[in-house]
Amino acid sequence: MRLLFTGFALLLSACNSNDSLNENIRPSWLGSVSKTSLDGNSNDLLTAGLGKSGLSLALQAYANPNQPTATELRRAAIYNNYRALVDISSSGGYGRLYGPNIDISCNDTLGEGKIAGDEYLAYSDDGSGKQNVTLMVQIPSSFNKSTPCVITATSSGSRGVYGAIAASGEWALKHGCAVAYADKGSGIGIHDLSSDTVNQIDGLRVSRSLNNGHFSADLSPAELVDFNSQYPYRLASKHSHSQQNPEKDWGKNTLRAVEFAFWLLNEKYGSLQGDTRLADFANPASVTVIAASASNGGGAALAAAEQDSKGLIDGVAVSEPQVQPFTTGNLNIRQGAATMPSIGKPLIDYFTLANLYQPCAVQSARLSGANSAFGSAVSATLGSARCASLAAKGLVNGSTLEAQASDAYSKLIAAGWLAEGDALHASHYGLSATLGVALTYINAYGRFSVKDNICGYSYAFSNASGDITAPNSVSLAGIFGNGNGVPPTAGISIINNLSVGIAKADAFSISASTNTADYNIDGAICLRKLATGLNPQTGAALTGNEKLLADRVASGLKEVQLSAKLQGKPAIIVAGRSDTLIPVNHAARAYYALNQASEGSASKLRYIEVTNGQHFDSFLALSGFPTRFIPLHVYAGRVLDAMWAHLTTGAALPDSQLVRTTPRTVATDNLNISALPAIASPVATGDAIRFSGTTLTIPQ
Repeated sequence: MRLLFTGFALLLSACNSNDSLNENIRPSWLGSVSKTSLDGNSNDLLTAGLGKSGLSLALQAYANPNQPTATELRRAAIYNNYRALVDISSSGGYGRLYGPNIDISCNDTLGEGKIAGDEYLAYSDDGSGKQNVTLMVQIPSSFNKSTPCVITATSSGSRGVYGAIAASGEWALKHGCAVAYADKGSGIGIHDLSSDTVNQIDGLRVSRSLNNGHFSADLSPAELVDFNSQYPYRLASKHSHSQQNPEKDWGKNTLRAVEFAFWLLNEKYGSLQGDTRLADFANPASVTVIAASASNGGGAALAAAEQDSKGLIDGVAVSEPQVQPFTTGNLNIRQGAATMPSIGKPLIDYFTLANLYQPCAVQSARLSGANSAFGSAVSATLGSARCASLAAKGLVNGSTLEAQASDAYSKLIAAGWLAEGDALHASHYGLSATLGVALTYINAYGRFSVKDNICGYSYAFSNASGDITAPNSVSLAGIFGNGNGVPPTAGISIINNLSVGIAKADAFSISASTNTADYNIDGAICLRKLATGLNPQTGAALTGNEKLLADRVASGLKEVQLSAKLQGKPAIIVAGRSDTLIPVNHAARAYYALNQASEGSASKLRYIEVTNGQHFDSFLALSGFPTRFIPLHVYAGRVLDAMWAHLTTGAALPDSQLVRTTPRTVATDNLNISALPAIASPVATGDAIRFSGTTLTIPQ
């Protein structure tokens, strides 16, 4: 009940006003700070002036597509990031169950939902000028000085600093809280190596000779010339090629965002002693802080809570976290009567496995009808060829396509995916999320340079035939607003440099070992090797240079795995059972189980699993998905509500439980709130999630 001590904390500050330690000291790692004041009409913190209506419509084109302004890029970034996390259709709930117009009591009272206030932007860095983690703090005009609060909104995925604005950012602004954002050291940093141009913190592109920008590849002038001569028109991406392994600092970045917010709040509201601003308004004793976000941002919030040595964070409320426990030891997870065959695997393990088997698995009759929305996303021709190549290399069994595809699907299930996520394998592979993430994280963990071309991959623009083209100037100019940080994005393709004949976009390439267009099985096997340190065909340990590369990846992986020890902080994780991108057996369930085993009765972590919830709510506006899935976004808001009530009123945390939802029967029908049951208290016996001994039991 932190807020009860606010007055006492301020009294202590006043009594010690001559103590130099009470000066509001600017953090040493903080770069120059820019401030933008937004009137809540022409421009605002939440919707960039678009309002609830504008977010649901097509975005107006840039006045000059080759030179968009910083204001236009910010508007596009907010527009695209908001829509990336939320189903924007009215039938799905936008504007009725959630959205800028919906108030904190779930009523439609806020009109267009624009929120006035101040926005502050700065880099955090280690002094090298290479980290350049973007931090942002929004302080709404409605900030509640009597009960001050800060909510973190670390970006989801590899997105830029606005990546979590639709998740915890919106919740915080509506509650009169400041929002502490971080892009986690990834973000939209694209270095066009041929023109040697980079993004600045505001998205504008400049020559690297003028400004190293948000990210530039660590290449000397001679190396750049040599690389461009061998690999023309290539690009470097910050998350892949910064050689910083940014994930290791996600927790630190989140904590620094909170400290940035505290410093700004003291600059704004702290008292003056002569010319000295005091840190007597915002401190750990006076401000309620909730670490929150979704996906990678959720993992960052959990990491921050584990690493919080200053008592900055009061509680955690995260959705579908990408989190990697360092071990699951002898732990078990049961769903109903079935023991899960694989749990707690690292992200690069399950992503490289999916990258190998998904395009074949979706050809199976066992998934017939499950991929209606993206049935053409995975080419039947290329997928069948992948099956044949897998069989030829002894990686699947069967002499027919159906037998091979069925075996590939069985391998996914044995590796920890749930049948509830069957409908998503085609979309995840076909839209290149699987390969894009696998390649990004192998590069990041191994701290590989763009010049390493790991597994023969690079990034470039390509045409409809898969041929590499010169960078698209319009796409590059607008990439801050349109990109997501993980190629393929905004027209940038993943290239197979080792394609037979000539380098091609991966899906168009010819594998050297099979002389076949099979979605580049050679690259998939190479990534799998580096992720596991083993040859997937023989099971033998790697040797020589392959082992050296795999050892680098393994070393980077160790830097990012978490202990699941939350220091007894109250925390809630909500995840969708049907999540096929970040399977719950490897992330949310495994982390919760390790926490229960590690902290025991001292744990205040709760786990809410939601049936029919999956990773990308934006898919719910597409054919085939509304009748299978529900918006997990609603439950992300509910766990924030629950944590807020716990911290401010002493309300009990909800017990861990399974929430059973009901997708629409007809896709065009309005989703009703009755289909999204509340998080229960008390929990029905048949819905309770329990941990005992070494086993986590989830109801069927």
